[in-house]
Amino acid sequence: MMPLNLAVLPWGILCGSLAIQRDFTIFEALLMPLIVFAGAVQLVSIELIAGNASLATILLTTFIISSRHFLYGLALRNKLKHLPKRWRLPLGFLLTDELFAFSGRKQAYQNSNRLYYALSAGGSFYITWFIWNLIGVLAGSFLPDLTELGLDFAIAVTFIALVVPGIKNLSIFIAVLVSGVLAIIFNLWQWQMALILSTLGGMFAGYAVYQYTSRQQLVSQGKSK
Repeated sequence: MMPLNLAVLPWGILCGSLAIQRDFTIFEALLMPLIVFAGAVQLVSIELIAGNASLATILLTTFIISSRHFLYGLALRNKLKHLPKRWRLPLGFLLTDELFAFSGRKQAYQNSNRLYYALSAGGSFYITWFIWNLIGVLAGSFLPDLTELGLDFAIAVTFIALVVPGIKNLSIFIAVLVSGVLAIIFNLWQWQMALILSTLGGMFAGYAVYQYTSRQQLVSQGKSK
């Protein structure tokens, strides 16, 4: 996890400093990484709160942004459902994009050593994320508005680093390509449901390609016999 812990340094500093610059107290700014623990949600909610948005708007927006974690939970359900709550609750809280990227192996979460490994990996990200936010909070009064420097691009870079190694076949490639293209189009159209719609579009396209390639393999195997 260490490369990923270091990769989110500018992202964490951006979140911490932005909270101070938007008139959050130090206590409020530090509660964000401790309780929310989600970079994109922190950035968006800070701006919404500073803009006096309604509670319903804040909750709905953060729900949409975080909805991908529901898919993460579904993907890992079969691996974790046999565990007691003392394991499932902390692992669920620590299940970031980064930890999920490390959860694709069949052996993940299968014994006590691997469970402690998952807690350590997720916990290390939690601790370093708080440290980067703390640095941003302490320096918030002295730093310029970091959003103008483009440091929020660290979010995109981190996700690219997580996604690219996972492209191992045509169906995954199509899912990534379609969701990326749709996300750009929907954001240009300023659709509020851009994230959800592009995700669903990518999933549908990837599943369609997977079904097609599977049928083609069956046909070729039948001909070879």
